[in-house]
Amino acid sequence: MSILENLEPKGVFRFFEEMCAIPHGSGNTKAASDWLMAFARERKLEAYQDQLNNVIIIKKATPGYEDAEPVILQGHMDMVCEKAPDCAKDMDMEGLDLAVEGDTVYARGTTLGGDDGIAVAMALAILDANDIPHPRLEAVFTVDEEIGMLGAVGMEDVSMLHGRRMLNLDSEVEGVFTVSCAGGNVTRCTLPVRREDFGGENLTITVGGLRGGHSGVEIDKGLGNACMLLGRVLNACGLESELRLISADGGLKDNAIPREASAVVSAADAQEAKAVCARLDAELKNEYRTTDPAVFVSVTDGGAGLPMDEDSSRRMLAFLTCAPNGIQAMSADISGLVQTSLNLGILTTEESTVYASFCVRSSVDSQKQMLVERLVCLTETLGGTVEVFGDYSGWEYRPDSPLRELLVEVFTQQYGHEPKIEAIHAGVECGIFAGKLPGLDCVSMGPDLTEIHTCRERLHIASVQRLWTMVLETLKRMK
Repeated sequence: MSILENLEPKGVFRFFEEMCAIPHGSGNTKAASDWLMAFARERKLEAYQDQLNNVIIIKKATPGYEDAEPVILQGHMDMVCEKAPDCAKDMDMEGLDLAVEGDTVYARGTTLGGDDGIAVAMALAILDANDIPHPRLEAVFTVDEEIGMLGAVGMEDVSMLHGRRMLNLDSEVEGVFTVSCAGGNVTRCTLPVRREDFGGENLTITVGGLRGGHSGVEIDKGLGNACMLLGRVLNACGLESELRLISADGGLKDNAIPREASAVVSAADAQEAKAVCARLDAELKNEYRTTDPAVFVSVTDGGAGLPMDEDSSRRMLAFLTCAPNGIQAMSADISGLVQTSLNLGILTTEESTVYASFCVRSSVDSQKQMLVERLVCLTETLGGTVEVFGDYSGWEYRPDSPLRELLVEVFTQQYGHEPKIEAIHAGVECGIFAGKLPGLDCVSMGPDLTEIHTCRERLHIASVQRLWTMVLETLKRMK
């Protein structure tokens, strides 16, 4: 007897349980991909599997819907694999131990992967059924979403996707429709430096105590960026004392707001530099008293390394002072939404080079490109070079979205109130497909999950039932 066989909708929970029996953590999705292909072969459905193990399954329209525009159903196969300290399960080799408690489904000792699994299961249940009216269905199942949307980014051939209406079933809060997201890239600026002796006193200057945060969803919180504040402190010191930079380092991830950054400098007047640091410590404590009350600027004697020459030091201070950072534009369509931003996430000094990596985000691709061009202009003027990595498209808000209007109508009739319409300043797979499929009309939604990506992750059964009813009614009206 299966654990979930008595749950409704039966088809959805049947396929969800089958998927949970297959290890499918990020980077370990071949078995799940092959399972999807076997599903398609058994039902004689058109199917494609690419070299990354992304899968597309196509089902013809039911009678009466032959002339309707196709619809894409989309979700991802991979899950985040975490387990409790006392759990001995090998999540690379073993499936999940499912359990039902009240109105929720969870996995004993591990994460559940509900945000990906239920999207796959719902699409399979629709493809498997013979009594659900629908247009041509194009189900897209991607890999490695949780570690950078690698499957969606790497999907090269989308020629078999005729639809330009997409239901993404990967959201985690019932009643919230996501309708826009940011595209992004990592822009790395490289500045060459030369070194020579300088008869100053070495000091180590640190800016720390900051909260940090996600450079997308928390960029609007007014949080301090340690690397940028370090540049401000160094520039202020350089105005009062002749200064040579030895190194400047901070941040751990491109997409995280740095909590701490440090520089080693050689100062001609160490006492004056220390006085400037004390002044900046007080100024920053005042400026960030609400968002980063623990911020500090500290300075200690010492620090190793041969100083950069005067020109290199000047160029580095100019870069850290003038580089754009933080919010650059707010959306005119959705109140409170950050439209365009960038974050200096990693600053690293080597013997002859300084690297500065920015996470650039925008839901408007032209503004994302504008920020890259600003960084190129600044960096090349200062004698450096720029490389762009992992660029992906934004999902721009559509004021005229027939799909969103239909879903709002169906939701309102079912729930008695309108859904919440949201956009996020972070990347989701819808944005990738918006770039690959020009004119895509897309909405992302899902059932309620709690404690996402922890070993207390729970999928709410009644929420799945309500989502299923809404999806079926939406497909029925897509003539």
